[in-house]
Amino acid sequence: MTDIVEVKIVNKSPNELPSYSTALSAGMDLRAWLNEPLALKPMERALVPTGVYIELPSGYECQIRPRSGLALKRGLTVLNTPGTIDADYRGEVCVILANMSNETQIIENGERICQMVVARHSTVVWNQVEQLNDTERGAGGFGHTGTK
Repeated sequence: MTDIVEVKIVNKSPNELPSYSTALSAGMDLRAWLNEPLALKPMERALVPTGVYIELPSGYECQIRPRSGLALKRGLTVLNTPGTIDADYRGEVCVILANMSNETQIIENGERICQMVVARHSTVVWNQVEQLNDTERGAGGFGHTGTK
């Protein structure tokens, strides 16, 4: 069963609203809002506007994630993946897009540049203790289980 969450949105761009590409997609495609094409040189990054403003309900966040096709085919990714939009943020949703390829990449107005995933989150209340419970893993990390 899928939860339906109502999110208020203002779209100042002429582009369509963020949308799911398929019925079971977790992320909605978000589009660039540009007056002219943007040329991103290799290893360059830019803050790309979308013209979209959202109002999330309390207890929700919106994550901005790369599109796998753009990453594989063109080397374009979202630099601070995942970017987090908090429920109390009311500014424009902008995307830090980075070109990890060896060629200049051109971003066009209306191009799908990332995915938005709306997700519930918990608020933590810290319980400060002197010691944590033991587990089989313990403090092992960063490759402690090997590679094969």
